[in-house]
Amino acid sequence: MFSRGAVGIIAFVATHLVVAGGGEPGALVEFKPAVAAKQARVWRTEHEREIMAEFVNFVAVPNLADDGPNIRRNADALRAMCEKRGLTTRLLTVENAPPIVFAELTVPNAKRTIAFYAHYDGQPVDAARWKSEPWTPTMRDASGVDVDWRKTTSLDPEWRLYGRSTGDDKAPIIAMLAALDVLRAGETKPAVNLRFVFEGEEEAGSPHLAAYLTKYPQELRPDAWILCDGPVHQSRRMQLYFGARGTVGLDLTVYGPAKGLHDGHYGNWVPSPIVALTHLIDSMRDEDGRILIKGFADEVQPPTFAELEALKKIPDVESDLRREFQIGATEGGGKPLNELLMAPALNVRGIEAGRVGAQASNTIPTEARASIDFRLVPKETPESIKPLVERHLEAQGFTVVRETPNTEMRLAHRKIVKVEWGSGYPSARTPLDLPLSRELTEIMIAAGHEPIRLPTMGGSIPMYLFQQPENTPVIGLPIANHDDNQHAEDENIRLQNLWDGIEVFAALFSGLGQAGVVSDTR
Repeated sequence: MFSRGAVGIIAFVATHLVVAGGGEPGALVEFKPAVAAKQARVWRTEHEREIMAEFVNFVAVPNLADDGPNIRRNADALRAMCEKRGLTTRLLTVENAPPIVFAELTVPNAKRTIAFYAHYDGQPVDAARWKSEPWTPTMRDASGVDVDWRKTTSLDPEWRLYGRSTGDDKAPIIAMLAALDVLRAGETKPAVNLRFVFEGEEEAGSPHLAAYLTKYPQELRPDAWILCDGPVHQSRRMQLYFGARGTVGLDLTVYGPAKGLHDGHYGNWVPSPIVALTHLIDSMRDEDGRILIKGFADEVQPPTFAELEALKKIPDVESDLRREFQIGATEGGGKPLNELLMAPALNVRGIEAGRVGAQASNTIPTEARASIDFRLVPKETPESIKPLVERHLEAQGFTVVRETPNTEMRLAHRKIVKVEWGSGYPSARTPLDLPLSRELTEIMIAAGHEPIRLPTMGGSIPMYLFQQPENTPVIGLPIANHDDNQHAEDENIRLQNLWDGIEVFAALFSGLGQAGVVSDTR
């Protein structure tokens, strides 16, 4: 017997499918993306509570990458969820790393293999700053009032589920699994091999991802990757992003006296490390965000024609963002946000020195520290910009050191800066005019979710690793709402974003590689 949902889908399919082979009875049925999306909506409407129950149980498992027992609980739960859908599933492992959950649906005679990536780990939490417990999923209505969704007659699409990783990144995982349920209920067969790769330490910087890709080339070298991480556009429209900026971190420490000194007795004679550090930062970037380091922009690759055309079509939401962020002006000399994302950036993450407020004292401190992150664009790399930065520091009269200076070093040099480089990686970019880029766009349009095409996202993810070694196409398809409080307290997912994700994934799973749609990967 078919379930009620399967009967509804089959009835829907019978009236909406396109029959191939000249319309002959019994000819092969071609599942068009538009049909698959509508089919998903029918199925989802009848199974919302089952979807939410699975989602809530998944979010309730704490998922910090360094919490070994709980991260394994996540991996085991996810493995079981994949096996429930009939996927061939196993845990990939490397030493001292959370497992990657690898699942696949292999199709006879398929010519391509497309991998979908997401991560199941989450950011650390400060529970005291959350309205509810981070791993106690809580539904709230649009005004922020708690709702017992299990007892309501229906689920309002504007409600939001709160909890760590609801948006980043467990929502796309649930949406993909639900989309597979849709295909099974409608007895739909994909035309490409589908692989699902769920990482367990993305929020810790993916320190073992390269090792995984090296150890498991057969599993982790598909014809193309679709990364399902990040938020949709601020206009609430879905988007495809074709690149990500690279990144590298830098901590600078500038030194003052060997001990704190009374600034009334010694101020204006003993150099202040706070003043020296702030002037040093001023020499590296101006108030408008322009990087002043000599040669820093020499490697920047200008946007392509396709990228410039895509930028023109991105909706303007900047006045809304200024209102939301309560800022009266922006950096960048008046250039649009998305144009600025195509350029490198120097961001000051924090400054630490002395005390303020009730703890302030009239003291010249011994040191001042700043934490900086650089965002990189093609063809910059961490290795190419490091010497430029250090030469700039020296040009400002500083002696660059790697360790805390001793007495002899302090006495011998007027200005000393300790440089501590963090980990990093280069940027990545996939051309917007590749066949796969057009194929994804066409499928989403057919499914009723025309995407904004973003040449690059502003944040950084190690897309370059997925591209190696043969410049494999990598495209991002996020579903989380832009205001999901990603990485912060009260992270959430808007239900309509989850529902939209199910429709789009169902359309992709059934539409990739189908006749009538561009089907070359490269």
